[in-house]
Amino acid sequence: MTTRIGILGAGLIGRAWAIVFARAGMPVTLYDVDAGTLDKAREAIRQSLADLQQAGLIEDTEAPLSRIRTASNLASAMTDATYIQECGPEDVEAKRRIYTNLEAVAAEDTVLASSTSGIAASQFTEHLRHPERCLVAHPVNPPYLIPLVEVAPSPATSESAVDRTMQLMVQAQQAPILVRKEIQGFILNRLQGALLNEALRLFRDGYVSAEDLDKTVKHGLGLRWSFMGPLETIDLNAPNGVVDYGQRYGPLYRDVDRQRGDDDPWAPATLAALDQERRERLPTAGLADRQAWRDRRLMALMAHQRSFSPS
Repeated sequence: MTTRIGILGAGLIGRAWAIVFARAGMPVTLYDVDAGTLDKAREAIRQSLADLQQAGLIEDTEAPLSRIRTASNLASAMTDATYIQECGPEDVEAKRRIYTNLEAVAAEDTVLASSTSGIAASQFTEHLRHPERCLVAHPVNPPYLIPLVEVAPSPATSESAVDRTMQLMVQAQQAPILVRKEIQGFILNRLQGALLNEALRLFRDGYVSAEDLDKTVKHGLGLRWSFMGPLETIDLNAPNGVVDYGQRYGPLYRDVDRQRGDDDPWAPATLAALDQERRERLPTAGLADRQAWRDRRLMALMAHQRSFSPS
């Protein structure tokens, strides 16, 4: 049976998901309540596909583009979908309304997945007649370049819905992980948040400049983390593995952790100082060009990773 994808929301994430699924040969219907957003979406998708082709990551642009259609009517967009990816606002009440509307038009066996960055699925699906087919499938932006997807079911989600979503993501050339229990922020954003919180404190308290902090990750941690995670890293960084590493460096990390306060590293004054330093290096007018540079670098990294078979 052909897997038909419905995507609710034609913004940045919705367009990126459309590329992911269409690139993998699946027909996609992209829905948005705003006709203007839909009009812009197709041209933006075409440009992203052209960038992927130029980087050697797809063979042509027309095949995936031909699999994507747009629709401004929710019922006609979602009726035939076997999997729906919701990309609506990051707001619980808005998502509750969206899922009520989706349940009214989608087939009963259609999986309803949310792209939310941190809201647990139970918060916006527990009122439904069939919450067992609902879960979170949180991507990393942009998902057609960064393949990780966090599949986070609610306590009501069926094992079948989880399995179908995990299999679909593999079929779509993504790298799914299973979040075994509901937790705010899931896995990636909790890890990212821990690093960001410490980075902001180090910057705020005058230990390091913003530029040098970015260098620390870019030329240090990030090089290893681009092909292996932090737990494999420490397992390989001591002669006898992770227990040996813990005996050597655990006391240091425990002491550092005790030094962290419960103060808010995201205070306006800290962000203003960081913004001033960042804008001196990159004026606001240059952000879009730098974002495009980021995507080209990610494409080059993907092309390199495809040149060998990672374990």
